[in-house]
Amino acid sequence: MEFKALDVPVNYVEYGDGTPVLVLHGANVDHREMTSAMEPIFDDVKDHRRIYPDLPAMGHTPAPETLNSGDDVLDLLLAFVDGVVGKEPFRLIGHSAGAYYARAIAGRRPKQVSGLALICPLGEHVRDVPAHQVLHDSVDRGDTLDPAEESTFRDYFVVQTPATLERFREYVAPSAELADDEGLARIGANWMFSTSPEKGPKYASPALIVTGRQDSMVGYAGPWDLLEHYPRATFAVLDRAGHALPHEQPDLLKALITEWLDRAREHDSA
Repeated sequence: MEFKALDVPVNYVEYGDGTPVLVLHGANVDHREMTSAMEPIFDDVKDHRRIYPDLPAMGHTPAPETLNSGDDVLDLLLAFVDGVVGKEPFRLIGHSAGAYYARAIAGRRPKQVSGLALICPLGEHVRDVPAHQVLHDSVDRGDTLDPAEESTFRDYFVVQTPATLERFREYVAPSAELADDEGLARIGANWMFSTSPEKGPKYASPALIVTGRQDSMVGYAGPWDLLEHYPRATFAVLDRAGHALPHEQPDLLKALITEWLDRAREHDSA
């Protein structure tokens, strides 16, 4: 599907009916990484309309020269919400850079965003990030990738098994091939928002912050600092998980997302 937001054709897919759930992927991939992680969860959670856009310069959403910063992308996403979700309340899930945009959307639309889930959230004050380490490696060394894929897989996953390699090959590597490096670099040069997502009043709806104990990209210490702004947040640090947490700890993530959705539903009816 495609929706033109601020004259930019935003590619997206959606599944199901019911309460809207907007899901934002991280950098250098496209919607497929998050559909692979979220759709198995929603197989057992009905009555939700899941919406997965490709962020600009990724997947099949272009990044014209009018998009030069995180603020520009945020404006585009808000226009996308207005056109595809409308005015009704919706849940919001973001991974990595997608979580940074999710925080900002919730900050701009705190009453409309009826639940916020942040997975390995990128932030302005990343600190105490651990060095990359591989905790488990059972991949057959005879099952090789090309050099570029090999480097990405080895640096992204801390749990390297035939199952995580299969997920990488099916959902991560193909989406990475579509990334517009020039567009990403242009936006990335000014990726921080001009106003902090947490500058306004505290976010009062149910929230979830999930981090990886071995996340060598954003760590788990910086996301802990967000708790003050989210008084209804559950915070989880998962061992045996890096930045590829959705692939490495899918069962725990499913339990946490399902519980968060239950809290959001309960909050709606209060």
